Amino acid sequence: MTKKIMILGASALQVPAIKKAKELGYQVIAVDYDENAVGFAFADVKLVVSTLDQEEVYRQALIYQPDVVITSTSDGPVRTAAYVNEKLGKRPDLSYENAQCATIKSKMRNRLRECGVPIPKYYAVEDFTAFSEAVDKLNGRCIVKPADNAGSRGVMLLDPEELSAAHFNERKEQIYRYSRGNSRGGTVMVEEYMQGPEVSVEAIVIEGKPHILTVTDKFITPPPYFVELAHCEASMLDEKIQEGIRAVAGQAICAIGIENAPAHVEVKVTQDGPKIVELAARLGGDFITSKLVPLSTGIDMVGASVELAVGKRPDLTPKWNRGAAIHFIHADEGQEGIISEIAVPRALYAQKGVEEIILYKKPGDSVQGTRSSNDRLGHVITTGETPQEAMELGARVVAQIGVGIA
Repeated sequence: MTKKIMILGASALQVPAIKKAKELGYQVIAVDYDENAVGFAFADVKLVVSTLDQEEVYRQALIYQPDVVITSTSDGPVRTAAYVNEKLGKRPDLSYENAQCATIKSKMRNRLRECGVPIPKYYAVEDFTAFSEAVDKLNGRCIVKPADNAGSRGVMLLDPEELSAAHFNERKEQIYRYSRGNSRGGTVMVEEYMQGPEVSVEAIVIEGKPHILTVTDKFITPPPYFVELAHCEASMLDEKIQEGIRAVAGQAICAIGIENAPAHVEVKVTQDGPKIVELAARLGGDFITSKLVPLSTGIDMVGASVELAVGKRPDLTPKWNRGAAIHFIHADEGQEGIISEIAVPRALYAQKGVEEIILYKKPGDSVQGTRSSNDRLGHVITTGETPQEAMELGARVVAQIGVGIA
């Protein structure tokens, strides 16, 4: 009898997992709220259901009886997959309780603190009064973000040095409303502002043991928003620093209780050492795991995660050590209006080292600067013998792409 796998999410970022499951001979039941999701074209069964609706996904799982339920690159469905697998009595990637710690930042921070993992000072607040008190405890300069969202949505820096005393309270209230408006549950995190390079750690966890595959450098917009504009592998940081990063990431993975699943851990390298920004019990988004990891190491991380989910032990042996980078095409902060053109010179597509140029938006679409990952216009993926080569090539390519905004 053909085995079945239910994959929560059918967007472009989930397509590699759907294709890999098909390659392994599984019947794929794809679930997504968007009836036009591109991944449906590759699946055997199409279910137009919200991946956050745990009871409805469970009801559909009772009908279709999948051997396992997984997700690929989204946080919310991690909880749903854990909930449904637990209800069905399936082999868990992580328990439902631990899935909440992996996806709700307030629970995540509490668990990491209890386990002695280095993290910033933080407060989880439910109303503006508590928010104001938390801001005061952090001397006014802090990161504000929703407890249960991703993609830089609702994340801002509150900095009293940029404002007069008369305008600080007004700005504080604006930022609180903005962040709370992006929080599904209404909880807002107020956190110590950490300075230093930021990286992510890509890992596969097998029977509770983290296998770290690579460290990815991140390049982010300046405050007040924190949108990722480029990623590069392997990290160009000093190897001694990377040892500390790997150690802290491993601590965090074990603290959250991930058993058999991928993990994506974001780390800030502060003057006090590496500290955890966030952790996800899933593959990294932004094409980090589907494109950059295979290009830089030769490891099929998406395939490994699917094999692990269906009970196979994946091959995590690196095949090579090269540079790979992704740069996101974006509007500058303050550039708001309608896109009049996005001009990509044809010669760029054939240039050596240019692996992919993809546009997300088109003339006629509106833009509002770059406040979250949804505002990015497209991406360029490049490779080189070293990470530096890949980054430099990507920057040159993006500079040649003309974006007109009316």
